[in-house]
Amino acid sequence: MKNILWIVLLYTSVAVAQTVPSPKEHFGFNIGDDYKLATYTQTAAYFEKLAATSDRVKLVDIGLTEEGRHQYMLIVSSPENLKHLDQYKKISQQLARAEGLSDQQAHALAAEGKAIVWIDGGLHATEVVGIHQLIETAWQFVSRKDPETMRILDNVVILMTHANPDGQELTTNWYMRNADTLKRSTEQLPVLYEKYIGHDNNRDFYIMNMKESSNMGKQLFLEWMPQIMYNHHQRGPEGSVLAGPPYRDPFNYVFDPLMITGIDALGAAMYNRLNVEDKPGYTRLNGSSFSTWYNGGLRTTTQYHNMIGLLTEIIGNPTPEKIPVVPSRLVPNGATPNPVIPQDNWHFRRSIDYSVSLNYSVLDYAARQRDEVLYNIYKMGKNGIDKGNKDSWTLSPKRADAITAAYKKDKNDTTKDDGSDPYGWMKRGSNIPMSYYDAIYKNPALRDPRGYIISADQPDFATAVKFINALIKAGISVYKATDSFTVAGKHYPTGSYIVKTAQAFRPHVLDMFEPQDHPNDFQYPGGPPIRPYDAAGWTLAFQMGIQYDRQLDAFDGPFQRLPYGELQQTSRTSVTVANGYLLSAHANNSFIAVNDLLKAGVKVYRLTSGTADYPAGTFYIPGNATAQLQQVIATLGVKPAGVSKKPKGLAAITSMRIALWDNYGGSIPSGWIRWIMEQYHFPITVIYPQDIDSGDLRKKYDAIIFVTRAIPPVKGEEPNRYGFSLKPPAPEEIPEQYRHMLGKITKDTSVPKLKEFLEAGGTIITIGTSTNLAYHLGLPVHNALVEAGTEKPLPGTKYFVPGSILQVAFDSTQTAAWGMPSTGDINFDNSPVFKLDATAAEKGVKPLAWFTTDKPLRSGWAWGQAYLKDGVAAFVAPVGKGTLYAFGPEITFRGQSHGTFKLLFNGLYTVK
Repeated sequence: MKNILWIVLLYTSVAVAQTVPSPKEHFGFNIGDDYKLATYTQTAAYFEKLAATSDRVKLVDIGLTEEGRHQYMLIVSSPENLKHLDQYKKISQQLARAEGLSDQQAHALAAEGKAIVWIDGGLHATEVVGIHQLIETAWQFVSRKDPETMRILDNVVILMTHANPDGQELTTNWYMRNADTLKRSTEQLPVLYEKYIGHDNNRDFYIMNMKESSNMGKQLFLEWMPQIMYNHHQRGPEGSVLAGPPYRDPFNYVFDPLMITGIDALGAAMYNRLNVEDKPGYTRLNGSSFSTWYNGGLRTTTQYHNMIGLLTEIIGNPTPEKIPVVPSRLVPNGATPNPVIPQDNWHFRRSIDYSVSLNYSVLDYAARQRDEVLYNIYKMGKNGIDKGNKDSWTLSPKRADAITAAYKKDKNDTTKDDGSDPYGWMKRGSNIPMSYYDAIYKNPALRDPRGYIISADQPDFATAVKFINALIKAGISVYKATDSFTVAGKHYPTGSYIVKTAQAFRPHVLDMFEPQDHPNDFQYPGGPPIRPYDAAGWTLAFQMGIQYDRQLDAFDGPFQRLPYGELQQTSRTSVTVANGYLLSAHANNSFIAVNDLLKAGVKVYRLTSGTADYPAGTFYIPGNATAQLQQVIATLGVKPAGVSKKPKGLAAITSMRIALWDNYGGSIPSGWIRWIMEQYHFPITVIYPQDIDSGDLRKKYDAIIFVTRAIPPVKGEEPNRYGFSLKPPAPEEIPEQYRHMLGKITKDTSVPKLKEFLEAGGTIITIGTSTNLAYHLGLPVHNALVEAGTEKPLPGTKYFVPGSILQVAFDSTQTAAWGMPSTGDINFDNSPVFKLDATAAEKGVKPLAWFTTDKPLRSGWAWGQAYLKDGVAAFVAPVGKGTLYAFGPEITFRGQSHGTFKLLFNGLYTVK
């Protein structure tokens, strides 16, 4: 009897120990309860409990965050599937890469495999529905036993990924700090919800600078390669509940059409389910601003990898909110078939329920169409390989317009499209002969490249290696030359890199090397432009200043294919003993070496007048620092040249005391520069408006950096890039430790202090709209982009250049442009452009970069670009004993524009 009782007690204790805890049992509240949010600490502990108590869950630590937290991914599937995860991962990889498979083999693998679906939450931490729907979805999948859930678990491997642990901890603690629930708010966070870049953490996924991006990119592009990924965001357009797929045009022309139609299919499943469940308010297509043009987002970068990338933007907050009356949203149409009725009390739980339903719709589709979604990613990859192995031409607006222009020119047709025939009813039976099509789409010079060669002998090869690593982290296949070789009559050295386009992720390859051709997108003919959701052009090779050759014909050589995911290191450099050393100013990594040498007490100089071999700006290190030089350059990929005697025309440099402006809540561009400064070993101090207004700046700092949107215009206020509220917080609402961050730069108080700083010998570097400081100081420069004879800015109907890559000329004899090429690419987002007054030269104002042509566009969209010709993009001006640098372009854009980093770096040394 005792033995039987012991067995019963043992069984009972085991059963209790294995009971999966509900959110209420763990957090103390139900997910979606009003006025309640979970911290990341609590969430991570819950994920650990789910993995410990459920045989449907495996917990994976995918890496550390920027603040050192563990970033978790829950793998959820049936117990049997979890026993064979390696097998299903391998099948997913084989189908995604599509290498060496026949269609028959792919069908067999699709029948054997399980659909892999990624669902994330929390990327933008103040969008609190995202992570809480993930918690609730995880709970439902480990606890429910209904037929649909079991079918999904049997046929799908779900990757539930936390996208921003640091942000959740910050946001929840901020919201929950008030005991009075009516005072709780996710707004007015004191700092960025990702250590460096806040909202831009969703703009980092083709370069993956941040640790969180790299962690997720590894799972997406190297490990699991899901066929479907679902990225949860907020918030839906006013008067709706959410925006989702399919998205508005344009989509990027490098996509395989199956990716676009795959989005259509999933979108139909999503809004159909909501309608069945009487959940109105879903808007799509041009009902929202979201498109599939931009690369770089967590969702969008996957689309360039043949994954069906889904995004929803939903309303919802633990503090109940309302759906306002927006009359235009109350008319059913193709964009919003089932409008939601305005209401005063929309509760958090309703958004959670919508999100869980959407997750189920995606997962149910994947389960029912498992073999189809598996085979289709193979088909897209195979299409990419096939296109890369033959002559191919990408369809694009520029080429379509070229056909029309050529035909109209030959017919002397000067009529313009007035928009009266948008659907082409009157164009039936077009008489344009095929020869006009052939002139474009059979023109050998206009073919897509078969591959790209990045020569190892370029001036900044270390930065080229960083570019290659961005491709490798994104799952791109890369080759490295094991010997010297010749292609198309050009010789290349050993160690050069080769990227061929005959690979499954061809869309991403083309997107990183080729210019984007954004269409002219206007509300109506002659009307205002429709701004792209993000950038219009971003070609990473252009931004990073990479030198490469496009190869239009098939080529081969002594190429070794690198293992997928194997990051490259710059070659170790040894120093031959000499009387002195010259270090190239072309190489960004030279600045790391110089900063480390200065910190070690080594004297460093720069050539003020260059030679044919060593241009102005070249660094000189005396021979007595050989050991220190060897130590700091060992892994930087920079090669010092030994010289027998000290060159003429040297100026000693010293480190500056550098201040970087920031504000309460955190400036994203400032955060990016803070990260860049850490990478390149520039010591900085972050300062706030109150620090500037307190004065005595010259006693504390030698240089101050102001990023875009720091210095206000002479008239009015600078709008926020993302349209968020700019209402300043009241000091009494802010904890004491953050109050020193409050305030803003003002014309009456701050600008006089900055003028004093300059006149006393300080350096100020302004970027983007902060070049407004030049106008506050009354310098002899004016806005170049105005109506003739007026100061009225050009309207968007005449001029509009949203985030794109343009080409400018540089004066590399000027200190700020040392190491720059004679012409180069800049990141331009309706950026300031200047006209120097007639008296500018005599007052010492000198152009650093300017537009030399009426067609400077390299990648993206530039309407009315002829207005840019002869405009000055950057200049330097003396102010008293000090110097003001004004850079209109975004020279440090999102940590991507390595090609223009030197424009910032050069100004951060004292040159004597």
